[in-house]
Amino acid sequence: MKRLVAGVAAVLALAGCSTGKDAVVQGSSFSFVSPGGKVDITYDLAQRQTAPVLAGEDLMNEGKQLSLADFGGKVVVLNLWGQWCGPCRTEAPEMESLAKQGVQVVGIDVRDPAREVAQDFVRDRKLTFPSIYDPDGRVLLKLSGYPRNIIPSTIVLDKQHRVAAVFLRPVLAQDLLPVARRLTAEA
Repeated sequence: MKRLVAGVAAVLALAGCSTGKDAVVQGSSFSFVSPGGKVDITYDLAQRQTAPVLAGEDLMNEGKQLSLADFGGKVVVLNLWGQWCGPCRTEAPEMESLAKQGVQVVGIDVRDPAREVAQDFVRDRKLTFPSIYDPDGRVLLKLSGYPRNIIPSTIVLDKQHRVAAVFLRPVLAQDLLPVARRLTAEA
């Protein structure tokens, strides 16, 4: 029995904070299919669809709104995270590394009902990139059909804010930097 419990725990740890297997999304803004549990999805230029305008309260500045529209003309790495998520704790310094290398990172802090705890998470890790505070998931609802149960996950938007890549797993800066640089170089 102990081996079974340990095996299940190992599988859950490898899956991050996700509960999904195959991602099939149909939405008015963008859609993607992840056959066979594919967790890295890229879209060539002809396949890209515009992301919805995502906006909400700035996690660190109560009363201030933060929107993807604030970053027009920039490649954006949109990272879905929560301080409660173990893999997100590992991934946060990777996102900060990207930000320090000039990549625009925007977080969406999900399912954190205690704002102060999420703010402490940001301060303790000295994160400088902005995050939208989304404790009830209303901002994520705009990503029609997106597998919101897969945290952490990352969406990379091109300069026109079309979805260019989706990572349904924890990522490293080295996974994202080549994608961001390639998109930045596009005409």
